[in-house]
Amino acid sequence: MLMFIFSLLFMIPLALLNSWWMFQVWVFFLSFIFIFLGNFGFFITGLGFGMGLDFFSWLMILLSFWVCSLMIMASSSIKFTSYFSDLYMMVVLFLLLSLCLSFSVISLFNFYLFFEFSLIPTLMLILGWGYQPERVSASMYLIFYTVLASLPLLSCILWMDFYLGGVCYYLIFDLCGSVYFYLAMILAFLVKLPMYMFHLWLPKAHVEAPISGSMVLAGILLKLGGYGLIRVFSCIVWYSLSFNFYVILLSLYGGVLVSLICLRQLDLKMLIAYSSVSHMSLVIGGLFTMNLWGFYGSIVMMLGHGLCSSGLFCLSNISYERLGSRLFILNKGLISYMPSMSLWWFLLSASNMSAPPSLNLLGEISLLNGLIGYSWYLMFFLFFLSFFSCVYSLYLYSYSQHGWFYSGLYSLSSCYFIEFHLIFLHWFPLNILFMCCDYYL
Repeated sequence: MLMFIFSLLFMIPLALLNSWWMFQVWVFFLSFIFIFLGNFGFFITGLGFGMGLDFFSWLMILLSFWVCSLMIMASSSIKFTSYFSDLYMMVVLFLLLSLCLSFSVISLFNFYLFFEFSLIPTLMLILGWGYQPERVSASMYLIFYTVLASLPLLSCILWMDFYLGGVCYYLIFDLCGSVYFYLAMILAFLVKLPMYMFHLWLPKAHVEAPISGSMVLAGILLKLGGYGLIRVFSCIVWYSLSFNFYVILLSLYGGVLVSLICLRQLDLKMLIAYSSVSHMSLVIGGLFTMNLWGFYGSIVMMLGHGLCSSGLFCLSNISYERLGSRLFILNKGLISYMPSMSLWWFLLSASNMSAPPSLNLLGEISLLNGLIGYSWYLMFFLFFLSFFSCVYSLYLYSYSQHGWFYSGLYSLSSCYFIEFHLIFLHWFPLNILFMCCDYYL
């Protein structure tokens, strides 16, 4: 793993020399090399220098490489307009570095350190390359929600370090502290995912962020919360058996409410952002069941959602660059002007509603197994969650592609090859990895 960290550091000259395409090709190259270093076991490998990989961390680092390379491709307008493109590459590079370190360290304190450090490049992306003046308030929401919720986690980590003499994931054991210890350990990750009631920062951040900020938020940063929950459950097992049911109930109830909120959105990005909250409510439920089906289903759902949601944000940005608006009332009848892109809207909307053969379907089936095995009473919420995910995905596709078109569409240019290539690189792994499901389950 240290080799990849140094490879990222050697990319700093490429960023400073403004070698945009070389930078992107090198990140792609690293992602393909990382595939061959795949670890398909649940035992830690490559241990050294306080870092190590197991299957879950390998999967998340691979997703980070892939999404960051697509971020650079999606932001080619920054290169063509020369809008601080060298600084942009440096920000993306440090974001990728912080994510790789977050997913590869084996100490809980180091994870907290890099977990918080990843907020700084994200904040710079939103403030530096965002579209609206409201990006300042969106950045404040992002910082205050995530930092304040993670302060109790820091105090718990320091307390554990003092009493146990170390906070390595694989050496800490169940601590029967108190219910406050349990809440402090999970609160930071529930806000990051985010869970209903702690989700208000996410739609604001998505709407004000540039396309690269939305991609990294939906594709990777939300997954830090799920990754952290898996790591801290080993020290809160006793209280988890008592209180997890209430968290699952609240999460699934919130997921149904957020699905209803999706149906009244007028903004493309806002709808996709709220759909992320709805999907993550299922992931929270699967993780808190603490059974094998829920655990595997959450991993697959996080991977599938990272690719699908990032692709949908790219599609909304393609429309935004042509119309100058993300409102449904203006983004209508696009099938008449961009029929080829309408196919990709359909394919990604189908993946968003967990249609076969996407990874989302595999993850949702596993999560349904895990949650119904945990409690039959959850079937009521799961029915509405599955139904409404289909409804808002159809709403997204039909309202944007059909209907009376806006008269200003007459001056539109069609799509470029690089945009088709960008969407294909989201859709292809999302649907082809279904064939490798024996690695995940």
